[in-house]
Amino acid sequence: MRTIAHVAVNVFKESVRDKVLYSLVAFATLLIAVSYLIGQLTAGQDVKIIKDLGLAAIATFGLLIAVFIGIGLVWKEVERRSIYGLLSKPIRRHEFILGKYAGLALTLFVNMAMMTVAFYVVLAYMNTQFPAEARSVWPASATDPRMLLAIALIFLELLLVTAIALFFSTFSSPFLSAALTFGLWVVGHFNADLRNFESVVETRTAAHLARALYYVLPNFAAFDVKAQVVHALPVPSAYVATTAAYGIAYIALLLTGAVVIFARRDFK
Repeated sequence: MRTIAHVAVNVFKESVRDKVLYSLVAFATLLIAVSYLIGQLTAGQDVKIIKDLGLAAIATFGLLIAVFIGIGLVWKEVERRSIYGLLSKPIRRHEFILGKYAGLALTLFVNMAMMTVAFYVVLAYMNTQFPAEARSVWPASATDPRMLLAIALIFLELLLVTAIALFFSTFSSPFLSAALTFGLWVVGHFNADLRNFESVVETRTAAHLARALYYVLPNFAAFDVKAQVVHALPVPSAYVATTAAYGIAYIALLLTGAVVIFARRDFK
């Protein structure tokens, strides 16, 4: 565990020094603030628009951080040939992979925390711009703490995206890893359509293939509860627990695959 923690801290420090990372976080924070101005354009829907745009900004820029840093975690070490020096030290290959993943997870957590704080600051300011009579008709307060549930599931979704990016980075180039990761993310948000694919095709082979892909590919749509939270609709605890267990199990499977593939690579 000490070795994994050491690798994770180094990844975090390297990520923090990345100017691209700063740019993404700054732009996301700015977008959250600008959402206040956009909200003013729609009378009576200001807070809902800000909540929706803010959560979307956190999810989008978190995705960019997860992919563009995740795909280079292993490739950078191989390209710079620093992998030879690392593996010559008393560090096992599975510790290297798990440390890299933990470091990026920490980076994601810190940056999402920064964006969440900025998000709530904007909402708190909005809360002061309306009289009590206007706030009384809102389905939920501007700083509704239940939005943290949506952010937590976004974070879990990004941890899964990170695991996918790391998995692909153990055997492919950054460009291919990014393409495959983004592809799975897009398909994963339309995963439910694969389950009902048999109703729009006549070929049973295609229907069975679509159903198999439905069970194999990650279901990213399950982590999206932004609409429910913004409109103050209930999100059952059982659903959250099941989704969290699904995400953790899928992450564990991907990390196991990444460790196995990386362990079999020959760097001589």
